[in-house]
Amino acid sequence: MRKERKAEGEGCRTVPLAGHVGFDSLPDQLVNKSVSQGFCFNILCVGETGLGKSTLMDTLFNTKFEGEPATHTQPGVQLRSNTYDLQESNVGLKLTIVSTVGFGDQINKEDSYKPIMEFIDAQFEAYLQEELKIRRVLHTYHDSRIHACLYFIAPTGHSLKSLDLVTMKKLDSKVNIIPIIAKSDAISKSELTKFKIKITSELVSNGVQIYQFPTDDESVAEINGTMNAHLPFAVIGSTEELKIGNKMMKARQYPWGTVQVENEAHCDFVKLREMLIRINMEDLREQTHSRHYELYRRCKLEEMGFKDTDPDSKPFSLQETYEAKRNEFLGELQKKEEEMRQMFVQRVKEKEAELKEAEKELHEKFDRLKKLHQDEKKKLEDKKKSLDDEVNAFKQRKTAAELLQSQGSQAGGSQTLKRDKEKKNFF
Repeated sequence: MRKERKAEGEGCRTVPLAGHVGFDSLPDQLVNKSVSQGFCFNILCVGETGLGKSTLMDTLFNTKFEGEPATHTQPGVQLRSNTYDLQESNVGLKLTIVSTVGFGDQINKEDSYKPIMEFIDAQFEAYLQEELKIRRVLHTYHDSRIHACLYFIAPTGHSLKSLDLVTMKKLDSKVNIIPIIAKSDAISKSELTKFKIKITSELVSNGVQIYQFPTDDESVAEINGTMNAHLPFAVIGSTEELKIGNKMMKARQYPWGTVQVENEAHCDFVKLREMLIRINMEDLREQTHSRHYELYRRCKLEEMGFKDTDPDSKPFSLQETYEAKRNEFLGELQKKEEEMRQMFVQRVKEKEAELKEAEKELHEKFDRLKKLHQDEKKKLEDKKKSLDDEVNAFKQRKTAAELLQSQGSQAGGSQTLKRDKEKKNFF
């Protein structure tokens, strides 16, 4: 015991107590505080439409959750999230069930996993932003990070689909994956055994890391080690209760017989419930925080420029990191300002050159128009002079004609008068 304490922290000594102090009640205090605050647990159900995801959730928690049946006509994969407040004895649980709608229904399934990854990352990002606030309220914050991913595998009896392998490979670093064979009563026991072996072999050969029930705690090491060998669980879900013998049991009635959900000889539903809820729920929550969220947080902070050590492997304080990042940002800002200033000057010069060229063209056009105007004016003046000369000549001719006409009329008048006189003398 002393060696362990020294290994944990140098300079610590173990001393005996002379009497009862009372800090042995800390576990009870922690339990009471946790019970008063309540717990949260978030489950992501990934699988093709029609594999019984909603029915299994109803069966696991022995209730009827609200939900609309999904169709096979979705244009893309969507995630539907619902949160419920459950109470068992004096323990409250805020349960969130997230289900994939339209998963595997599209002809092109290449990007079917992306909406799921984006949803998981969005929950991590929301928690990180709450953590980075100056005034944090994490004790009242609704933690929406996914603690367990139940991956529903279709009971084909042959091998995993490419969609299943790709999706699980993309998600294994972000969430605790527990693979389950849905509607396992669709294939025989011998086929189911071979199917489990085939699935396990394909997961290993493709490097897919599924959640392993912890074996470091002596109290659950044996049962968890045994259950790890049973993965993936072959399950059946049903909320219908039938009378079998003298008891009412959840079961599915077929023409050839009855399948009991809670009979371990019929399926692994009891194993799944024990491992997921009754034994390892807290470990799933802890793994989500200490492994998957920490990986996301580390990557995001490194992207933002935060580091634990400097290039010389010396510890870096947050203040130093902030100052270094601030100086780097100011340097980049000044550099961008200088680039923008130079770009502005360059554009101004280019604009001035364009304006000068346009001004030159306008002057040339003005000169051309001015010369054209002068030529037109000269032509008009010449034409006006010619017209004036013609008018003067016309006036002179008109005056001469009028003169001749008046002289002619006078001569005609005298001759008429002479004839009248002669005529009068004759009579």
